[in-house]
Amino acid sequence: MPKIVDHAARREEIAEALWRVVRRDGIRAASVRTIAAEAGWSAGAVRYYFPDQDGLLGFAMDLVTRRVSARIDALEPKGTATAIVLRYLEEVLPLDAERRAEFDIWMAFMAQAQAETGAASLREHVDTVHNDLRTLCERLLLSLAEEGLLKAGLDVRREAERLHALLDGLALHATIQPERTTPARLRQLMRAHVETLMA
Repeated sequence: MPKIVDHAARREEIAEALWRVVRRDGIRAASVRTIAAEAGWSAGAVRYYFPDQDGLLGFAMDLVTRRVSARIDALEPKGTATAIVLRYLEEVLPLDAERRAEFDIWMAFMAQAQAETGAASLREHVDTVHNDLRTLCERLLLSLAEEGLLKAGLDVRREAERLHALLDGLALHATIQPERTTPARLRQLMRAHVETLMA
């Protein structure tokens, strides 16, 4: 009986090996050889799934997005409107080891996309994720507005941009100074901001 290979799982395993290399040694260390060694595979096996490095980097970046999106999609909108909004926002903050790893990878790829003139596909992915996060912020605030829970006269688009900027800033602070910007502090600051918008 031939062995059944889960190719999707193998691709994710390679991408996770890339994540570990990038978090430990930086994105410039993420060659096919180092990723293969990290995954415990041959370089040829890695090239079988990803013939070029751009494809591997794009897949690894997309995997971050898909995992965050899956968590958001799995949320059940139960509780108060504020609690629901905060649960959605917390999925994009580095509140645990998994989300810290995702944010580290996101930062590395974002820096690479800005630094390299030939990294057009990475830049496109960064733009897509950036736009998706802003859209999430806007959707959450619009849902509050539709229920009459936001302060009267708020410009929802502007507030969505502010919320997006706050998310980015808090995530960055948590990465730079984790002992100061703890998960509890992140939650406290995010709640305080959302409450300033409520009627």
